[in-house]
Amino acid sequence: MTMIARPTLALAAGLAMTTAAAAQAQDDCKVSEFTMGLRYQQQSAEVRALQTQAYNIATMRLDAAVEGAEDPAKLAVVTDLDETVIDNSALLARDLADCHMYDAWDTWLPWERDGMPTLIPGAMEFLTHADDLGVTIRYVSDRSDEQKVDTMATLTALGLPQVSEESVLLLGPPKVERREIVSKDHRIVLLLGDTLHDFDGGFRKTPLEDQRNLVTEQGDKWGAEWIVFPNAGYGTWSEAPLTEWAAEPVVEPWE
Repeated sequence: MTMIARPTLALAAGLAMTTAAAAQAQDDCKVSEFTMGLRYQQQSAEVRALQTQAYNIATMRLDAAVEGAEDPAKLAVVTDLDETVIDNSALLARDLADCHMYDAWDTWLPWERDGMPTLIPGAMEFLTHADDLGVTIRYVSDRSDEQKVDTMATLTALGLPQVSEESVLLLGPPKVERREIVSKDHRIVLLLGDTLHDFDGGFRKTPLEDQRNLVTEQGDKWGAEWIVFPNAGYGTWSEAPLTEWAAEPVVEPWE
């Protein structure tokens, strides 16, 4: 019995040390809590499917809007950029590997200047289709307006249509005000984004529970006028507590 017990105790001690080391590593590298979400956002086929699905729905909605329009140029598609049209997960992955809290956004300006994001699946096809239909495109993003020339250069290098001083509206007034600028001369038929204030000013700096309620209240707009994209990398939800099952844990192995 003694010969069996000793390695069992040693194994238990080793597991305890491993668990403690993992907990310490988590404390020393707080951004590591985003690892699974970022892996899902960057690598999963499911996110790619959701992004493609969103653009497929957007295409159908746009075609229907154009079919009933006298002048498609008076229609506008307003789209966010980051995690909607372009994928910045390479920056986030680099910062995560360096244990740098990427949602402090202090590495974002160099990325805007020198980084090269990739396109979200379906973005090029949809935006090119909108351009071919003669629909006006407006890129409304909270990227730095002081680095507008860099963002425009990135969008141009990616081959996106209708990139100009007029069409790219960056951080300054809240997005709701920038959308109002578009609405003065166009009828906005679609809003695309990954963050809820891409759609309605009521979501901006609003408690999470109120955001959930507003999502429900505006239920008829999702997939009709508003096309939302998945973003598991960052967001206002990132510090929300999880809801747990209250029952005592019971561990039973699968047969």
